[in-house]
Amino acid sequence: MFTTCNCVLLSVTAPPYLDEIRTGTYHALFHPEQLISGKEDAANNYARGHYTIGKEIIDTVLSRIRKMVRKKTVFPLK
Repeated sequence: MFTTCNCVLLSVTAPPYLDEIRTGTYHALFHPEQLISGKEDAANNYARGHYTIGKEIIDTVLSRIRKMVRKKTVFPLK
């Protein structure tokens, strides 16, 4: 029915949004490694999301991007 989307990495600071994707109708579209969530919500506060909560998950996000590129799932090299 669905094929996995290899070129998407979703990252949010609040877990409930990705929990809906993980368990919802479209869970088959995303590999679990493509879904990264933080521990708490930034509460619509840019500075809090960018400088404090976002900083906690940036290393994870960057390492997952590197892993996807190494696997050539995002940018297939010819």
